[in-house]
Amino acid sequence: MNGLELQSFITLAAALFCIGVSGIFLNRKNVISLLMSIELMLLAVNINFVAFSAFLHDLVGQIFTIFVLTVAGAEAAIGLAILIIYFRSNRNIELENISSLKG
Repeated sequence: MNGLELQSFITLAAALFCIGVSGIFLNRKNVISLLMSIELMLLAVNINFVAFSAFLHDLVGQIFTIFVLTVAGAEAAIGLAILIIYFRSNRNIELENISSLKG
């Protein structure tokens, strides 16, 4: 991998990360879009890990990406399960009403 390919991957990851951050700041009422924005930011970080790993000819970034994807998948599954349980009891998933879960 040469420097030009690395720069294109970094640009793609930066664009995805900015889209994820803007999704968090622009839509604070829908929990599902917040979770999708967090997943998009994690994807951008993983693209950087893999790109630098290929550029430096080192497998550590790719191995770390596997762990990040595993944790992100578990986070998404648990988050959606909590949202489904909350929706069944309250019939909405607006973020303003979820603050009632505080103990």
